[in-house]
Amino acid sequence: MIKNFVRGFGALSLALIPLLSAPAAQAAPAAEVTTLADAVGLVKVTEEDRTGYTRTKFKHWNAGDDTGDGCNTRAEVLIAEAVVAPTVEAGCKVAGGTWVSYYDGQEVTSAGSLDIDHMVPLAEAWDSGASTWTAERREAYANDQGADVSLVAVTARSNRQKSDQDPADWMPPSPAAQCRYVGEWVATKLRWQLTADDRELEALKVYAEGPCEDTIVRYTPAA
Repeated sequence: MIKNFVRGFGALSLALIPLLSAPAAQAAPAAEVTTLADAVGLVKVTEEDRTGYTRTKFKHWNAGDDTGDGCNTRAEVLIAEAVVAPTVEAGCKVAGGTWVSYYDGQEVTSAGSLDIDHMVPLAEAWDSGASTWTAERREAYANDQGADVSLVAVTARSNRQKSDQDPADWMPPSPAAQCRYVGEWVATKLRWQLTADDRELEALKVYAEGPCEDTIVRYTPAA
């Protein structure tokens, strides 16, 4: 149809050719939805290597998704995850509000008692592929608000108990949280194309083939 249009309007159409032939804007990646067992099967397995890791190689917290709101990523996640909205005062000071830390089921009414946990810890991400990334991609990972599961507000105590451990060595103390946690862990690994080691994969399979077999995993590949 475009060829006929161009042919019919002759010289005038030449000015339109760049517009007509320009590639369409690239669509955002589609969300993937699958069972936990199938999602675990998509995670590639390699040996982990922490050589060269330092936390400072993942710049965080940056100016967040809304660079004009005066809040950094930590504050934006706190505001987004509050079950009772806090007051945001000058300088993006978060006051009041209520949160539920799903790792341990604790209700929290002070933002200072919360950590923003990287679902897959920075050290684990480094071991699993991020060591080869650019500094810009590591910063994007460390501040990822493009997926609800990448960053989570939890009690400082539970986050520090978790530290940089994977599901072979640590799971949320609340049994009700464990299937959600495994699903979100796997979703984050797939979103960022991170790998797993043998022990981690076997631990994930135990949950995927047992108590969490009905868990659904949703993820969108990171740009």
